[in-house]
Amino acid sequence: MAFDDKFRLSSHAVILKPDSSEPSVLLLKASYGDCCWGLPGGALEPRETIHEALMRECQEELGVAVEVKYLSGVYYHQVYDSQAFIFRCELSDLGNISLSDEHSEYRFTPLSELSNVQKQRVIDCLDYNGAVVSRKF
Repeated sequence: MAFDDKFRLSSHAVILKPDSSEPSVLLLKASYGDCCWGLPGGALEPRETIHEALMRECQEELGVAVEVKYLSGVYYHQVYDSQAFIFRCELSDLGNISLSDEHSEYRFTPLSELSNVQKQRVIDCLDYNGAVVSRKF
């Protein structure tokens, strides 16, 4: 890899529904591209740390600040030539979510309904033992 080569970096939040019998994770439906469901978060901007990107993206997308608990994993996605940093986060008040124009709706989705990639990332996050996981998809 040359010094000027670039690849994508992103930071994303795993936010669980409180007081749920089965773990359910917050997903946002994009209002652009293929309108898919995904974890809150997004791409790093120049001169931004992974934590700064996570906080900025969540504030923009949810309209509320998240509390970062820990970094649980780093995942390389071959399709996008990207590295995704996954953090366990909490929201102090779910009732104040106000979506940006980038997303049309949100929901809490049980793990059993997540795609294989999303499910693995969330399971890794919930099974966090102090060591950051690294995987390729």
